[in-house]
Amino acid sequence: MGHPAANDWPLIAGLQDWESRLASNLAGRGRFGLALYEFFRFGVKQAWACLFGGLMCALLLGSYWWYPKDAVLARYDFLTLAALGIQAMLLALRMETWSEARVILMFHVVGTCMELFKTAAGSWIYPEASVLRIGGVPLFTGFMYAAVGSYLARVWRLFDFRFRAHPPLAATAALSALIYLNFFTHHYIVDFRWALFALTAVLFARTWVYFRIWRVYRRMPLLLGFVLVALFIWFAENIGTFANAWRYPSQAQAWQLVSLAKLGSWFLLMIISYAMVSMVNRPREIDVADLPRAVGPAAASNASLIS
Repeated sequence: MGHPAANDWPLIAGLQDWESRLASNLAGRGRFGLALYEFFRFGVKQAWACLFGGLMCALLLGSYWWYPKDAVLARYDFLTLAALGIQAMLLALRMETWSEARVILMFHVVGTCMELFKTAAGSWIYPEASVLRIGGVPLFTGFMYAAVGSYLARVWRLFDFRFRAHPPLAATAALSALIYLNFFTHHYIVDFRWALFALTAVLFARTWVYFRIWRVYRRMPLLLGFVLVALFIWFAENIGTFANAWRYPSQAQAWQLVSLAKLGSWFLLMIISYAMVSMVNRPREIDVADLPRAVGPAAASNASLIS
């Protein structure tokens, strides 16, 4: 098993000896110790995958609470420049690969195009002034969509995704195109989201995603994975609206939780996001020989958290 991040980033490589000792110690304590280590390892990998999105959420909250009201540089422009700085830093420190950066760029373009339409249609607004914007859309917003792409690209690599009964990429691409089109056309004709939910369910009904936390592949229905990620995006959206990064019409007078109905929109956006990332990473079918891998203290020397 390769350890790309550990090889690329000296800080992670320096932690490998400590982690190997931790893995050996906990795995030697039986099933509970092994479960505890995998829980810890799962959390660290998820945090690593969320790096770009987590930093963006921290920027939104930090600038909302502490950015000077009378600053020469508008807060939205600061967010745009800060997002660019984070992207450059991650690449310079090799905490992000160039393939992941390309995925982020794709999401930035797709997201900005949708933002231009949605803000013109009054779906939401950006209440603060800025210079770095296109129409009513500050340029930092594309990075919010890019954070989703960054997460998917990173989690795919970190958990070494494999699949069973994955639909053809042409089918997922066609579905994502229909979803993206519906985000625009539902303003003029019938909203086909329920039909799109049904198509998604049919397409992925038999699909399982296998992911490796440590030495053994676990599995879950891919549809459940989409729902869970959509839920966490909804949480992040509440952070964004609380920080006044954007506001829905229902939040014009005072902030309130984003409607749970938005989960459906984020679920559909997840399909678009997944289709784009899968075009880069190409889903690999699980090999039966990969499933019964042993877990035990002897494997600890090969452990790496960010692998």
